[in-house]
Amino acid sequence: MNATPTSASSRIMAVTSGKGGVGKTFISANLAAALARAGRRVLVLDADLGLANLDVVLNLFPKITLHDVFTGKSSLQDAILPAPGGFSVLLAGSGMVEYSRMTPEVREHLQRVIAEVEPKFDHVLLDTGAGISDVVLYTVSLAGEVLVVATPEPTSLTDAYATIKVLATTQGRRKVQLVVNQTRKMGEGRAVRQQLQQVVDRYVNPNLDSPVRLELLGDVPADSAVRESVQRRQLLLQATPGAPAALALVAIAGRITG
Repeated sequence: MNATPTSASSRIMAVTSGKGGVGKTFISANLAAALARAGRRVLVLDADLGLANLDVVLNLFPKITLHDVFTGKSSLQDAILPAPGGFSVLLAGSGMVEYSRMTPEVREHLQRVIAEVEPKFDHVLLDTGAGISDVVLYTVSLAGEVLVVATPEPTSLTDAYATIKVLATTQGRRKVQLVVNQTRKMGEGRAVRQQLQQVVDRYVNPNLDSPVRLELLGDVPADSAVRESVQRRQLLLQATPGAPAALALVAIAGRITG
């Protein structure tokens, strides 16, 4: 299953993580707002098809979801909604057991939707589920770039390593971007990247034709403003744009665009 190359008109990036609870959807939404602020046309697609929560983070109550598009009840155009922060979203329904595994139908629907939205946006962020299920891996395979979100916690690092290893061996990924969330001190993101790279160099790269390289896009410091914005269902970039975590996300968006 090789990664699908993207056209020059748009960059499709899968935002994924080895484990849940690391702030992946928070990063996706606020990164989209930062990219939109830089003048980019951005779409976030909630690709956690069975356990969607992008709508919760953005305080949206969608009448039309990807489920309606997949079943032909609605057009794709009608399902694309404006989100706070100046970007667009395609929301999934929550508790849809039929999307807990990758069937040929779901595969086909996802491929068609992504092919259709790609030319209309500068950046398409796929907010995937956590872990290495077939649904997550197939969604990631549709992206030209992969961003793994991790925290400095040992369990998060172990799961991030497992994700990177699977992406390298099953999809031929040789560059994986990394954002380290909830860092407690300066330089912690660099230390995490180095730690992960060392393990990849030792256990994964010797078996590959060319080595996997981890690129640190930045770290997002632990910040009480994040918890407040999440509880209020607001984007951090709108609620507290001067907060350290918000400034870090703007800097990460700058690295993506620049």
